[in-house]
Amino acid sequence: MINRMKNWPLSIQIWVVFATITLGISLILSVILPLTLRDFFTNEIYATIESAQTLMFNQYDLRSIRDLLESQGPEKSRQTLENIRTVNHFIIYEDSPIIFSSSFSMNFLNEVKNQALNQRNNSERYSGKVGTEKIFYVITKGKALNQDAYLVSYMWDSYREDLVQTLFRKLAFIMFLVFIFSWIPAILLARYLSSPLVSLEKRVEKLANNQWEEPVELDRQDEIGKLGESIEQLRNQLIYQEEMQQSFLQHISHELKTPVMVIRSFSQAIRDGIYPKGDLDCSVKVIDEEAERLEKRIRNLLYITKLDYLNTHDIPYQNFSLDGLIKDVIERLSWSRTDIDWQLELSPINIDGDMEQWRVVVENLLDNQIRYAKNSILISLNGKEENKVLLRFWNDGPNIEPETLDSLFTKFNKGYKGEFGLGLAIVHRIVTLNGGKIWAENEEEGVSFYVEIIRM
Repeated sequence: MINRMKNWPLSIQIWVVFATITLGISLILSVILPLTLRDFFTNEIYATIESAQTLMFNQYDLRSIRDLLESQGPEKSRQTLENIRTVNHFIIYEDSPIIFSSSFSMNFLNEVKNQALNQRNNSERYSGKVGTEKIFYVITKGKALNQDAYLVSYMWDSYREDLVQTLFRKLAFIMFLVFIFSWIPAILLARYLSSPLVSLEKRVEKLANNQWEEPVELDRQDEIGKLGESIEQLRNQLIYQEEMQQSFLQHISHELKTPVMVIRSFSQAIRDGIYPKGDLDCSVKVIDEEAERLEKRIRNLLYITKLDYLNTHDIPYQNFSLDGLIKDVIERLSWSRTDIDWQLELSPINIDGDMEQWRVVVENLLDNQIRYAKNSILISLNGKEENKVLLRFWNDGPNIEPETLDSLFTKFNKGYKGEFGLGLAIVHRIVTLNGGKIWAENEEEGVSFYVEIIRM
């Protein structure tokens, strides 16, 4: 049943659950109420019998009867008198078999007499069966005709059953009305809760079909409203990603097309015996440089795809010297800017991680520093805290534009003098993948990039 219900509309599921709970409560009450009422009315029957006995013993004492009735109030007195009329009596003498007002079998009467003679208290309650009908009776010891006698007052179970059935029918009718009329608010509640979800479903379906022009607005602050806000954030993010991706595709088509066009034109010219750069070596050097640019762009594209894969898989970590890695990368890249003053403040620090990934981080950040620096680059590495390492790259180049600073590490973003728009996005992805943080700050002179690394 539950497995089938999950395929039904949400409004039907809510209504079915509500109706099932209401029906279940009604069925439970239909079982519990009769049992509870029978116990209650059994005690009421005994109380009625005892009240009748009190009047019987005081039948010649009108003042006692009047005091009893007045103490109960008008309504209760009327009810007491009506109840007493349903009580029957007979008398058993201790030393005589004489029984008045009786139509019971001798076996039952003998049983009652034995109970009377053997009871320890002056008055006790009993129940039994006469034929197929249940009887409730109270035996009270007293005096009659100057003899010890026992007054037996009784009521039949039919009186109790009539009361139970009457009251139960009324309660059942009330429960039926509650059960029927509760379904109306249940249906309204189901529609109220499911309506915004149906609306959100349609909006999400539009998002899946790249139709995200219409904003998601729900005027509510509950969980459904928060879900709507999350979907609206998703919509805005998708719009932003779409715009950035379109910009990136336009840029990458140009970036890839340019070196390919240069390579083809130079190679065609060489085949025709023409050397665009004056001689064969210079012309081939241009082809080689453009091929290297093309390779770098393709490598970045492939690497960011690789990071998407690594994000869902365990990475084999190793312990390595981060300061040694930085020195090795500087040694390989510094030749491209021999005019730069390199300042290194590297503490000997080892970290756990994928050495090749951190090599990419250092290479991309250094490539960025080299591209923007005027005369100086400073690289510092020190233990910020016991389990944290702070790596800083500074160059004396121009400040980053404020509008670019906020989206500097976003994929497909290309800032001022940026070559491809993926280098810093790759750095951010690797640092985040390893549980660290990266950010950039404009200094009074130049720009600093900070990388906070968590030691495992």
